[in-house]
Amino acid sequence: MIGRIKFTNFTAFKRLEVKFSSGINVFIGSNGTGKTHILKTVYAACDITKSKKSFAEKILGVFMPSMSQLGRLVTRQKASTRGTVDIFRSNAALSTGKKLHLSFTNHAIKAESSKMQGEKMWGRFPIESVFIPVKETLSNAPGFRSMYNYREVHFEEVYADIIDRALLPLKRGPADRKRREILSRLREAMEGTVKVKNEEFFLRNEQGNLEFSLLAEGVRKLGLLWVLIQNGTLLEGAVFCWDEPEANLNPRILRKIVEILLILQRMGVQILIATHDYVLLKELDLQKERNDKVTFHSLYRDKESKEIQCHSTDDYLQIHPNAIQDTFLDLYDRDVRHNLRTT
Repeated sequence: MIGRIKFTNFTAFKRLEVKFSSGINVFIGSNGTGKTHILKTVYAACDITKSKKSFAEKILGVFMPSMSQLGRLVTRQKASTRGTVDIFRSNAALSTGKKLHLSFTNHAIKAESSKMQGEKMWGRFPIESVFIPVKETLSNAPGFRSMYNYREVHFEEVYADIIDRALLPLKRGPADRKRREILSRLREAMEGTVKVKNEEFFLRNEQGNLEFSLLAEGVRKLGLLWVLIQNGTLLEGAVFCWDEPEANLNPRILRKIVEILLILQRMGVQILIATHDYVLLKELDLQKERNDKVTFHSLYRDKESKEIQCHSTDDYLQIHPNAIQDTFLDLYDRDVRHNLRTT
């Protein structure tokens, strides 16, 4: 599990430290406050334990700064500046491999220009990880991987990675009870199951096999979850990052999504979510049980320093600032006033 992360002069963050729950971590905040950047950095640190890439190389792949210049990820300032990322595991049983450090200046061009510490020991303890980007990718899977490997295409590495995860063969042996429960809920929500043939994904239902390109994007997202759970990618100890799960999903389906996320958390999957959606936020508050671990992280700009800050809480009512709820309540108030004027 990832315990905390610390940034200095990295992308939008002048100075920021975030401590993570071992369960579900929900990031909210206005656009430009760095929610996705936190998810991408955590994912990059986890992925290199399996891919064996350098941390700097993976950071370049998932962020894709212009001309692949690492220094462009340093917070923009006039003077020469150094950006750093420190990420820590929370596993008390580990005596080594707990910390990963990356440092580079705004003049750095290649990954080799950076300074890294702890990378060798960090990689000795693999972490299964998944990053689901906002845009659905499975409908574009056929041929995408070979094109990505041999051509310069402007796609962040997370898109190629998620296709790789989805195309993994099934895990040996029967699924355990919790995995069967999740698959059952997904089958009900999708009204079918997922089949993979020649790198192409199909929804199998009463109508036969429907290719993903013909399905609503929200259904494709459910299908991706199905595949990742069925092939055993999301198991105990995995780190699961999901950027805006609500995108292209009917709000009614979000209830099912939250049910599944809570079950995954109970299975020992650490989850990081970035969201702008009131329904998803409130469903988590309503559905979580006493022993569930759900932490809300509110990112915001300090009025005086203009720096991004983070307020974390396990209590939904203590989230502040909460732009999502404030906007929803404002909309409700305006609706009431509108109805009073027209009656």
